[in-house]
Amino acid sequence: MPSVSIAGAELVLLASGAAYAPQHGTLLVADAHFGKAASFRRLGVPVPESTTGGTLEALSEALARTGARRLVFLGDLLHARGGRSPAMFESLARWRRAHARLAVALVGGNHDRHAGPPPDELGIEPLDEGTRLGPFALGHEPRERAGAYVLAGHWHPCVRVSQGFESLRLPCFWFGRAVGVLPAFGSFTGMHPIEARPGDRVIAIAGATLRELPIADER
Repeated sequence: MPSVSIAGAELVLLASGAAYAPQHGTLLVADAHFGKAASFRRLGVPVPESTTGGTLEALSEALARTGARRLVFLGDLLHARGGRSPAMFESLARWRRAHARLAVALVGGNHDRHAGPPPDELGIEPLDEGTRLGPFALGHEPRERAGAYVLAGHWHPCVRVSQGFESLRLPCFWFGRAVGVLPAFGSFTGMHPIEARPGDRVIAIAGATLRELPIADER
């Protein structure tokens, strides 16, 4: 698993979009958006099945690979109030029982505010925006904070990579001067292209491969 040094601390990056802070035994993920598919189906939109199961499977794999003792969601755990289906919450509860010793916390995001809090039985601790983790301030909105390096989500960052006449969009980690943005972790989420600046670090995800991309200097 590749790692980067950010604000003097190590972050291990996973192809699932998670980041692991080994000094704190903490796995960070952003924008799971549980219940999004159910929300779309309620509107009559045909969408993929088993998106919750796919995201939970990726979470379990990330925890097993890192040995993390704590999991923090950087906002948008839930997608919308219309996605609060019994089947989705039963899947989450079953996964939580299988990881009963794991500490789980959530920095609420904009979708969480509309969707409402997760059920108490999931044992998820609410965290304030800007909660510290060593040199990092954990948040959902990618906003600078004095005296800390912000790790956030919200933007679902991606980059466009071209080869000849073909191009594709790849999710990415985006580390700027004072703010780092994790890719969306959910298996059913959109992506938004970023505009990286000189000095930024962008690590693209292509399947199981992570690759840092060069950022052109301004002339």
